[in-house]
Amino acid sequence: MFDVTLLSDTTEGGIRKVSFQTDGVVCSKQIDIELEGDTLRSVRYTGGCHGNTQGLGALVPGMKKDDVIARLEGIDCKGRGTSCPDQLARALKQIK
Repeated sequence: MFDVTLLSDTTEGGIRKVSFQTDGVVCSKQIDIELEGDTLRSVRYTGGCHGNTQGLGALVPGMKKDDVIARLEGIDCKGRGTSCPDQLARALKQIK
């Protein structure tokens, strides 16, 4: 329920690039994540509330994947049972 769907997963020059389609109940449509090891380098959303998704994209670079999950998992938007931040946490949980 409310899971994200893996679209692509590639690694080039030690940078892993992973894209997920978000669940249809949130405003964003896709999340593109870049990691170096278990550290986030960048997060970009397609769609969603621009200020909020841009803010997330500015806050999480340099953070460890597990720390981002711990902070964002379970955040709810308007009683939907998930949110753009929660969708990011769900995506990161799928990345092994």
